[in-house]
Amino acid sequence: MDNIRINGIKTYAYHGVFDAERTLGQFFITDVVMHLDLTPASTTDDLNGTVHYGEAYQMIEEIIKGEPVNLIEHLAEKVSKALFDRYDKIVGTEVTITKVNPPIEGNYDNVSITLNRKRED
Repeated sequence: MDNIRINGIKTYAYHGVFDAERTLGQFFITDVVMHLDLTPASTTDDLNGTVHYGEAYQMIEEIIKGEPVNLIEHLAEKVSKALFDRYDKIVGTEVTITKVNPPIEGNYDNVSITLNRKRED
């Protein structure tokens, strides 16, 4: 299956379970893969045969910057659902959200989750 990837969307937002996360905020990095058939776009050179990734980026960024949620899992679900709702061509999504500096002790680079979703018929 063909795909469009938007990698490394860096957004400052206020998601998390702890009060400090909701008050101080932190950076989140979002990577999105949209699975779809790109044959129409690749053979006709017509934007109507694909997903406008500039518009998709803006929508994803608005969701990440939007209403705070407790869990990045829920945030990723919101992104995936919005992509399916807006773009009929998308048949599957992979959404990874990374907390760059989560408030847990330890020696690690970051924490991330990935949700893989398929369009339900």
